[in-house]
Order: sequence, then structure tokens, then C-alpha cells
Amino acid sequence: MLDQSLLDAVKSYSENMTRPITMTLGSGEHNKRAELVDFLSKIAGTTDKINFDPQTSDDSLPSPISFKISTEGKDTGIVFSGIPGGHEFSSLILAMLQAGGHTLKLDEGIQKIIKNIAQPLQFQTYISLSCHNCPDVVQALNQFALLNDNINAEMIDGALFQEQVEANNIQGVPAVFLNGKPFANGKIDTAKLIEKLQEQYPEILSGVSDDAEQLERQDVTIIGGGPAGVAAAIYTARKGLKVTIVADRVGGQVKDTQDIENLISVPLTNGSELSANFAKHLKEYEITLKEHVRVKELSETEDENYAIHLNTGEQFETRSIILATGAQWRKLNIPGEEENIGNGVAYCPHCDGPFFKGKDVAVIGGGNSGIEAALDLAGIVKHVTVFEFADTLKADQVLVNKANDTANIDILKSVATKEIKATDGKVTSIVYEERETGEVKELDLSAVFVQIGLVPNSEFVKGFVDVNRFGEIEIDERCRTDRKGIFACGDVTTVPFKQINIAMGEGSKAALSAFEYLVMQ
Repeated sequence: MLDQSLLDAVKSYSENMTRPITMTLGSGEHNKRAELVDFLSKIAGTTDKINFDPQTSDDSLPSPISFKISTEGKDTGIVFSGIPGGHEFSSLILAMLQAGGHTLKLDEGIQKIIKNIAQPLQFQTYISLSCHNCPDVVQALNQFALLNDNINAEMIDGALFQEQVEANNIQGVPAVFLNGKPFANGKIDTAKLIEKLQEQYPEILSGVSDDAEQLERQDVTIIGGGPAGVAAAIYTARKGLKVTIVADRVGGQVKDTQDIENLISVPLTNGSELSANFAKHLKEYEITLKEHVRVKELSETEDENYAIHLNTGEQFETRSIILATGAQWRKLNIPGEEENIGNGVAYCPHCDGPFFKGKDVAVIGGGNSGIEAALDLAGIVKHVTVFEFADTLKADQVLVNKANDTANIDILKSVATKEIKATDGKVTSIVYEERETGEVKELDLSAVFVQIGLVPNSEFVKGFVDVNRFGEIEIDERCRTDRKGIFACGDVTTVPFKQINIAMGEGSKAALSAFEYLVMQ
């Protein structure tokens, strides 16, 4: 599991630690304990800043394959139950570095909110080592624990704790429990975690913004950190403008994409790699990045500028705005969908596919994302049935050919999904109608993966700028909205063809238009 290159990386990263940390195992026997001991011993062997004694154990930990991280004799509140390899290896490394004094990656406004929590919070996050969305949640909650002694965060590898998975009826990851009760499920970013905490504990915002250092007035504020938003930020910064970018996360929807083969000049990359390159490029310029933060509201100021109101309680003034909030997965809006999310209804085949190994599943949607999902799932599950409403598939022909050549994929065209049925909290079948004959049929299966396109993230600006009936922000050829000084770009707008290349071009265009607007003021 740990090759020399990974161990060399740990040794290199540990140079950033300013204090030693200790990892302590739970007591007892388990068939995976020896493997975990070897795993932790190799990590600790890279540096004297990481301590681990396999003969020392802590009876308070939840299992023999659980371990905690402490520093200077004090528990951090961070626990890993399982062997954090795969995508979770980065979660372990970050937890060790941050417990060892490395700077946290959370916005100052969010840190103040977390420090303001007085209630004891025990988070448990069930993950799959193949899930690329899970580390974001685990890493965020680990930082919460480091910031506040009232907070504990445990990562649980669902594959090693099947009894808990079944008892909690978990069929999708990440699945977050708070104080023993379901809290969040599926892809969820730090901003959404904060919002859900605010819903349960409204008092955590009390007094947070009173002593906050207010950001000075900006020339341009970009809302959104996907390809369009990043391009807009870089282009405006290169013009010498005072720029802030507010984003749930750098990369946006792109971060959830696996192979990317149509980014011009780059034959093959993936969402995580491209998002990391976005972040690296942003750091080359004087851009204020407020990541993991959401804009709650926009308003006008008396001097014809705009105020940005954040979910942290902070606000600041800006001369212009570029809206680049992208889009999110579209839902079917049929009976049985919403109530079974995480129990057989899913939107991420890479994250939740392993839960249905050897079972029959459906993919709704015959576009690129749908056929790609079917191909990915075909290597895990017993059988995949693709449902497409139209009488033809919209996916690229190369993908269609692969699907047709895959023995355990069937494609049904000209069908309308009507209902998702479940028994005892688990999906058992899907009801659909053959559009040509009107005949209604039912197919037994264990999961439904919805891949039917995107919905623009424009809810917070409806009524502030014009949107069309699909919720897309109306723009002209220069990315201008109907309101002076506000521009928009990328998947949230009326521009046709939602593609990475196009979004980056539109973001660049919006930036140039904003610059042109500002120099004319």
C-alpha cells in the first residue's frame, strides 16, 4: 500500500511540522490490525516528528483498527477507523501536518464560526477508499476538530465496518452522522457543512462578524471557482485590478470529473489534477481567495457599487461582480428519488458504485456523463441498464460504441422514468414507460444513478439579474447582464454548450468586459 515514493513524500511534508504528533491505536484484536500497525509504523519511520508505538493502546477508541492523533499530550479529536489508503491517504497526511502546526486551509471567517461552537459535536463520516468526494468532507471535519475542543471527527472505512453500514442503512458516501444522527449524505462541501450547522445551531454566528477584519473595497469580485471563475480572476488580476474570488471550492463541478480528454493541448487529465492547477495558477497573482464560503445575498450600495454578503456573516463592497457559479446535477423529480438519496439513489457512480458490487443498477441519461457512468459501473456491478428519454443517445459516438460492446450494459431509448420504488429503506425497482406504446414496466434493481445534465446555480441572484425559464443568467455577447457592473460567464449563463474550454473562454471575456467597464467609470 505504501511504496517508497509515498514515504519520501511524507518525509518531505513533515518538514513543515512545528511540533511532534503521536498516533495511538485502539485496543483489541482484528484481522486487519497487523496491516494497520505496519502502515502506521512505516509512516512514523520517515521522521522523528511522528511518533507511533504499536505496544501502546487506548481503550476509549471505538475499535482495534481505530487510531487517534494527539500532539503535546493533548488529543486533537481526530480519529481514523480503518486504514486510510486510497483517496483518504491525503486526509491522513493533512491531519498529521495540521495537528503538527501546519496552517489550516480554512477561511478566517469559517474558523471564527467553528471556534464559536459551544456544543459538543461528534462527527462520524463513513467513506469508501475509492470515493473522490469523501476526502473533502473528512478533511474539513478534521480541521473543525483542530479548531475546537468541543468537536471530534472520526473517519470510518465502510468496507471494514459492514455491521455499522448495514445498521445505519448506508448506501452512499460520504455519509456524515452528527451525535449519532444522520447529518449529511453524498457530495457536500465545507460551505454546505457550515450552512447545515447554522441551521441546527443558529447562535454560532452570534458576534462572529463584529470583530471581523473587513475586506477593503474590491474592483472585481468573482463568485464561483470553476473554469470560468478562475479564468475571470486571472484575467482581471493581470489587469492590475483588486480582485477577490469567492468559491465553495476551486475547481467547482470540474473537481468531480474523472478523465478529461477534450481540454485543448492537454490530451488527458482529470478533475482533481485540473483543479489543483487552477489553484496553483491563482496563487501566481494578488488575488484574495475566500474558499469554502458562499454568497448569501447581493445588494446595491449608496454610491452605486455592490455589497457582497457571505454566509460567515461578513460583507464587503465591490465595484463590479462576475457571476461564475456554474451548475449542479439535475434531478429527475419523480416519486421515490428525493427520499431515497443515499439509499440507492445516487449522482456519483465513482463514489457509490462499489456499494452495489454484483448487483443490477440503472443509469438515467444517455449523454456523455450517463454513458461514462455506465461504463465505469459495468466493471463493478452485475448489470447496467441505461434509460434515455429521447429516441437517440446524445453521447459521443466513441462512448456509445464502447457501451454497445460491453456485455453487461443494456440501453433503453425512448423511455420515461416514472417512479423509484424502495422496500425497508432500500431501492428495489424502477418504474418506466415506453413512450412509443405507452406501456408501463417495472425493472428490479438495487440502485439508480441519475446523470441527466445540470441545473444553473443562480437561485441567489434571481430577482437581482434577469434569468431565463431554465434559470440561466441572461447575458449579451460581452457577458453583460441587465444590471450595470454585473457580468456572468460559464455554465450558469445562457451561453450554449457547457464545456470546460468554453467556460474558460467566457470567463476571460467577462473579465475583459469588467475591466472595460471599470476604466470607463
